[in-house]
Amino acid sequence: MSWWMGCSIYQVYIRSFCDSNGDGQGDLPGLLSKLDYIAALGVDAIWLSPLHPSPNRDWGYDVSDYEGVQADYGTLDDFQALVTAAHARGLKLILDEVLAHTSDEHTWFAASRDGDDGKCEWPKKDWYVWADPKADGTVPNNWLSVFGGPAWAYQPARRQYYHHKFLRQQPKLNWQNGEAREAALSVLDIWLARGVDGFRLDVANAFLHDAALTDNPPVPAAQRDAYAWSAAANLQRHLHDSNLEENRKLLDLVRRRVERFDDRFVFGEFSEEFERSGCYLPPDRGLHAGYNFALLHATDAAAIRAHLETLAAHPDHWPCISFSNHDVIRTVTRFGDGAAKVMLALLLAMRGTILLYQGEELGLPEVDLQRHQLRDPVGDLYYPLFKGRDGCRTPMPWDGAAPNLGFTSGQPWLPPGPSHAALSVAAQEGDPDSNLAYARRLLAQRHASTALRLGAQTLLDVPLPLIAFTREVEGERLLCVFNLGAEPHRCSDPLLNRAEPLDWSCGRTSLAPNGLTLGPLAAWFGRV
Repeated sequence: MSWWMGCSIYQVYIRSFCDSNGDGQGDLPGLLSKLDYIAALGVDAIWLSPLHPSPNRDWGYDVSDYEGVQADYGTLDDFQALVTAAHARGLKLILDEVLAHTSDEHTWFAASRDGDDGKCEWPKKDWYVWADPKADGTVPNNWLSVFGGPAWAYQPARRQYYHHKFLRQQPKLNWQNGEAREAALSVLDIWLARGVDGFRLDVANAFLHDAALTDNPPVPAAQRDAYAWSAAANLQRHLHDSNLEENRKLLDLVRRRVERFDDRFVFGEFSEEFERSGCYLPPDRGLHAGYNFALLHATDAAAIRAHLETLAAHPDHWPCISFSNHDVIRTVTRFGDGAAKVMLALLLAMRGTILLYQGEELGLPEVDLQRHQLRDPVGDLYYPLFKGRDGCRTPMPWDGAAPNLGFTSGQPWLPPGPSHAALSVAAQEGDPDSNLAYARRLLAQRHASTALRLGAQTLLDVPLPLIAFTREVEGERLLCVFNLGAEPHRCSDPLLNRAEPLDWSCGRTSLAPNGLTLGPLAAWFGRV
């Protein structure tokens, strides 16, 4: 059985984790100093946010050099020391790779833009997605950027537009060009040879585009309410600028490249038309695993149940499971005060590879920032209707009594959350009733239980806001019941009559002959 099946991966947003030199930016030596903390959680691996050199238009998701390490974070030697130290503690190390696009400051883009001594053809001419203007000078088609406005930027050097799915400073790499594709795949080779154990691929649905530049169709008006706050990009279906069905074959190619090295793992982020582009492929096709934004955007039990039903329809697919990451509002803020433990319990009970974002083990809420404090370009665009992603990226609170909560001795790049002092690691360490203690306990139970790590998952028919399912492998069957509501609810599934309660619960629970009563935001586990 592969190590990544059923494992728990801790996501570190490097810039906000721990600063070793007082410049206000988290770095690799800072992370190295906290490896014992991560290992003590009981996770199996660490997923690092992008660590390559970048002009930080999108905070590392615009890469200007795939072979190096961002100077803010340290050196390549620091990285190699981190790999060695992580492996010595039994931790795998996974990199976040952004290969669908680069920074406009990457040498590849400069070579594609500027040409070669005035020649009509040059080696990197088609490494990016270029197109002529329409006769009136406007953009080539109706494709819209995720972050707002047309997904095209005019470049006078070529008198053409180049395509960008996100910021204009993030030009789309042309994966249909064989040389460009090979250059991107070679990035994986470089870092696998340096000892990394795998990759999380950013926007894994967006490697390919329609070469004919066909317009995207609109989202029907009746379906637009779900996107009321957001960019106009959500008013069209992204069928031609990304999410092509051919993307699935490309994911196979990526996986085969990674599997040239023994015992490595590659999973992907999928958005928009995720099923079409390869998110739910069976284990012999595409990436090893994938996730989309269904659980990351969920705010109630109904949304979670809907996603569980979708996963049940794809039983051969191995999913990644997460309620929080660097792009979305933190779990506790979405599900309400007091939800930290029940959401940890639900996360660690589900089938798949678990992704635990830094600070979720502490129960951190979203930080409400003012406009002058924002660093995220998306927040700047849509403030105050949407304040962007900085509220979940604030510094990790190590010690509530220390300046900047122990994150840095300097001026932090984002302000620490005022409410995070009481939830700091130091405040929770040693408290058996803390969120941190509960997270460690559940992670230990997941390691000890084959059913939780690898067992089949069967969703039970219970009324919302309850969610219930079994996890079963030969010789072990567990019943897991969760109340995500603000009021007590009773569950009367027949399996309860044969269940032996396990000491993993949180919140108020009471098992009686007529059923199980769960208080608000409670979880209950039993062995059947």
